[in-house]
Amino acid sequence: MLRRLAHAPSRGRSPGRLLSETAVTQDDSGRRARVDWTTAPARSSWYPAQTQPSSFSSGGARLGRGSSGREPSRPGWGRLRCESRRPKQAPERRQHGTDPEPGRGARHRRDGPRDDNQRVRAGIPTIVWNRTPEATRDLAELGAEVAETAADAAGRAAIVVTMVTDADAVISIAHDQGMLAALAPDAIWVQMSTIGVAGTERVAALAERERPDITLLDAPVSGSKDPAEQGRLTIFASGPDDARVRVTPLFDALGQRTIWVGPVGNGARVKIVNNTWLAFAAEAVAASVALARRLGLEAETVVDALGGGPLVSLWQAAKLQRIVEGDFSAQFALTLALKDVHLALEAAGEDRFAALGCLADEWQRVVDQGFGDQDLTVVTRALELQGGTG
Repeated sequence: MLRRLAHAPSRGRSPGRLLSETAVTQDDSGRRARVDWTTAPARSSWYPAQTQPSSFSSGGARLGRGSSGREPSRPGWGRLRCESRRPKQAPERRQHGTDPEPGRGARHRRDGPRDDNQRVRAGIPTIVWNRTPEATRDLAELGAEVAETAADAAGRAAIVVTMVTDADAVISIAHDQGMLAALAPDAIWVQMSTIGVAGTERVAALAERERPDITLLDAPVSGSKDPAEQGRLTIFASGPDDARVRVTPLFDALGQRTIWVGPVGNGARVKIVNNTWLAFAAEAVAASVALARRLGLEAETVVDALGGGPLVSLWQAAKLQRIVEGDFSAQFALTLALKDVHLALEAAGEDRFAALGCLADEWQRVVDQGFGDQDLTVVTRALELQGGTG
């Protein structure tokens, strides 16, 4: 989805108030969530000195830089977000054409609302676009402006965010949907999709080739459905230091912390390391519960034995409880988790991490059994069925 962020005092409210708006967000689970943002006094900590609030728009596709015509694996899912927060006395920059309306932002997205909701709740006026119009309905009801095209949303924003399934989807939005061409000079493109190292390099090359006058940030997030809805994501941001002040209000709305990790591409690297850790943590939970049941133990016994110990993280404890309850609704869908495992293997070399390769093979078998759209902990159920305990 395309999102545009900006504050618009001209809507009849004083500049000291944050407008009530809505944003559409999505995390790796591929599910949608609605977040309501209420009107509230502006918090000075959100806006750097000499910086005016900006509008935000969110749309139904993610922004990307690339020329591939391949559509994302889930038609109608994705997002692009743009935010404009220009300093009142900004240093002179190269200009090519006319600047967008000051203080506005945009977002393109192909998936459902999730972190966009958080932007709206934070008082960031939002413009959204989605290839599937129905996906923007809830956001429109909350006050978001819906753009007719990704290019329209991007063209009116100083900051644009893309978050979709893979690199081909990003590039399709950026190139085929006209997002990249529509960006104003000195706009910031925040690419938040998990697309791996090679995918990020493709996007960066496209941006440099077609729009050297804009700034690209590589900023994937850590966190699934619930953290996204609650604004508790962790952002692995990478890119030019001089862009930080402009994106800080947006990042503060989306996540509980932002970690700057260096030049563009390092965000993608940290993300695949993070998700490799997550994959093994999830596998530990799933395999341990399946083993316990194979040995004739109740899952509740495992929860009691491990839940309060030092070996189980809060995330794993929550997963254990959901397994006991038989709740495999997707917080992070297995197909998407498997995609990230393949990104790690692609970046590191499949022959160097045999354990990760074995995990990928096991998860692929579970996906082939029809469990891919459920939470990655559904591996437990598949292992139980294989062992005759289901």
